Amino acid sequence: MIRELTLVLLIGLSCGKPVSKTTSLHAAYPTISTPLGDIQGASMTSREGKYLIAFRGIRYAKAPLDELRFKPPVDPEKWEGVYNATQDGIACSQPDIPNSGEDCLLLNVYSPKVPKGNDSPKKPVLVFFHAGDFTDQSSISSLLGPQYLLDQDLVLVTANYRLGIFGFINTGDKEATGNYGLLDQLEALKWVKANIAAFGGNPDSVTIAGSGSGGFSVSLHLVSPLSKGLYHKAIIASGSAYGNIPILNNQLNLVKKVAKKLSCAVENNADMMKCLKEKPAKDLAATNSELREIVKDPHYTWLPTIEQDFGQNRFLTMHPLSLLNHGQVANVPIMIAQTNDEFGFKAFNVILNETLLQEYDKNFEKMAPISFIYERDTDNSKVISKALRTFYWESGKIDNTTLPKIAEIYSDALAGFAVNRAANILSEKVNESVYYYKFNFKGKLSNYYLPDTNNTSPYGVVHGDDLIYLFHNNKFTDFKENDPETTNLQKMVMIWGNFVTSGKPIPTVTDILDNVKWEPYTTKNKKYMDIGNKMVMHENLNEKRYAEWAKLFPLNKHSAAHSG
Repeated sequence: MIRELTLVLLIGLSCGKPVSKTTSLHAAYPTISTPLGDIQGASMTSREGKYLIAFRGIRYAKAPLDELRFKPPVDPEKWEGVYNATQDGIACSQPDIPNSGEDCLLLNVYSPKVPKGNDSPKKPVLVFFHAGDFTDQSSISSLLGPQYLLDQDLVLVTANYRLGIFGFINTGDKEATGNYGLLDQLEALKWVKANIAAFGGNPDSVTIAGSGSGGFSVSLHLVSPLSKGLYHKAIIASGSAYGNIPILNNQLNLVKKVAKKLSCAVENNADMMKCLKEKPAKDLAATNSELREIVKDPHYTWLPTIEQDFGQNRFLTMHPLSLLNHGQVANVPIMIAQTNDEFGFKAFNVILNETLLQEYDKNFEKMAPISFIYERDTDNSKVISKALRTFYWESGKIDNTTLPKIAEIYSDALAGFAVNRAANILSEKVNESVYYYKFNFKGKLSNYYLPDTNNTSPYGVVHGDDLIYLFHNNKFTDFKENDPETTNLQKMVMIWGNFVTSGKPIPTVTDILDNVKWEPYTTKNKKYMDIGNKMVMHENLNEKRYAEWAKLFPLNKHSAAHSG
């Protein structure tokens, strides 16, 4: 029966049908009662064959349509009948994804056991915010499948949030105050607190986690006054808001670029916003890729911003580093992670384009702030660019022999430095333990393969490669039982499962985790776990590289905001 239900589930995934509120299904599909109404899910099995129930496409906020476009999320309404949560809902609006749109404030819950009679399980909960540079991807189960993590005894929640202009438009005035995507995440956490017990989860044991822009988001939840009390542990992977990427007071420059592309007047913000609200969602989403300036750079365009005070609830009241300096941070156990090569693969965009390579060599001061995302057109920007060029290219020449250095600077600029700074500053500001690891396992699968190898030779261990061993992703083949990848997968899900349960990645030394003791990170010991073919404690990760960035982006100066 479970196999039959799984087949039905997989067929449903490819249909892309919108969620129906009241569809009644065969009794073999599990139904539970929640504070918002009855809801019906579908059975699945984990990688190891454990029974679990998937509730997908659950509305956690009203559809942000019409007058709710470019507004904070609104609480969902109760429903009549039985809510059909047997299939994924749509992704939030983004280019080139047919099954995406604005009615996307949906989440998925995967549980090993739901309440029945007097049996009320209270499993620890992991809430995961997806990557995608704040402009793409989603929580859909074909990307973030539960089959690996649910071999651990926990409840998994994956949530959509508005992306691109829909989630991060900020005009610097009351017309669009920004951070709607982060407020969506906040709304999802409120939903978890109010409803997760009905799915067998413990609302008093919630871990928030994310990778890339999801990790960036978690680093902001740690300092946002609005998120306080909604979670009890945090995992920041491959992205943070504590580095070189500017956190602005507005992104009016981007808003005007989009408005001009869509033939909206830009002289008056109120008129401009009225025009943008009337544009089709697909036209707005299509502008995401048009905001790139150099091939695929800047990697991040739409970003979280500091909200100005117009009487609304503000997610981010000042720069996150200022909030940290003021002691505004959640006192929870934290695990921080990056991959060995992160965004190093972006170097191939440069190396394989001779014209672009020459442009970097000739006009580094102009190109570098765009690709490596720091302040532009200032005297300080020129100082930073000159220092980075001297540090990474001792010869001064940028050419096709310097691919490793181009890879290093991309990796450091877009993830490594900010993640490492998170480990440093949080270990000082938080009384709970901070655990730090570098994912360094190079398997046969990757998110980036060397050009002309037909997806057979991974370049390195790049951004998102760690997620291959945490979430089932339909674009990757499954591993066989005796593959080295399977051993690594077992390690990763155990590390995350342990942390979600106890706040420690290795509470007890064990054979499967290579009999290693994991010591918390401090600014004195600077110890991190290297997770490769074996797990080994090391210290001073990329010490010289990150020290150079820390010198160029000092904490006291970088905490000041710059307007857009």
